[in-house]
Order: sequence, then structure tokens, then C-alpha cells
Amino acid sequence: MTTHRETILAALHARLSALPATALRGDVLPERLPAAGRLILRDGEPGEPGVTLSPLRYHYQHRAEIEAVVQGEGRNTSFDALCASIGAVISADRTLGGLCDWVEAEAPRPVDLPVEGAASLKAAVIPVILHYSTADPLA
Repeated sequence: MTTHRETILAALHARLSALPATALRGDVLPERLPAAGRLILRDGEPGEPGVTLSPLRYHYQHRAEIEAVVQGEGRNTSFDALCASIGAVISADRTLGGLCDWVEAEAPRPVDLPVEGAASLKAAVIPVILHYSTADPLA
């Protein structure tokens, strides 16, 4: 049986997979990047839930992370377009089809990373806050 948390993360990954950049989940950054860039969804940290009684519910603000990476000459423009496309995917369905109460991305903090013998990378971690409730923290 799949947990509610896993269902939400899988739904987010499926939406990111629709973008031109290759989307992975919990993977390492490969040596070669596709021209459209690479996204890696990290499961992140659910944090301490708020709890309500009668009925018992655990309310999470789960902090997942999307690593966005581009490489090449037009990396600034490509990175900007990639971040905008992530924002568009999230804002198009803020509940992931009713799985979450709300999904919200935070602003990226980009860095330029030199690569010996190759074009530099532009990368950032984009935090995504998943607001959801469940009856059991392990379900």
C-alpha cells in the first residue's frame, strides 16, 4: 500500500516529467546534461506535524526540493525559462489533483558552478512546500 506522502511526491514528479528538462527522483546528477536541463526531485523533510483531535489528523508542511541544473552558453536564459516552467506547472494545479491542501514553491538561489574541461553549470535548489493532512504519520 502506497503512503499518502509517496502518492503526493509521485504526483509532483509526474508533473515535473512533463517539462522539457529531464526529471529524475532522488538520483545523483549525471555527468552529462541534456540541452533542456535536468531536474532532480528530492523527497525532503516532512517536519513536525500539527495535530488535531476528533478526528485525529496530522497536518504536514512537507519541504521537498527540486534541484534544477542547466549547462551551456545560454545557461542564464535556459535557467530562467526552466524555473518559470516549474512555477507554471505548480501554479496550474496547487492541490496536485486534490492530494494536497496547497503546493507552493520558494524562490531559487542560483549558483554558477565551474566544470573543468566543460561549460559551466547554473544550478539551484528550489524548495517546494507540500501542505497535506493524514490520519497516520506512517500511512
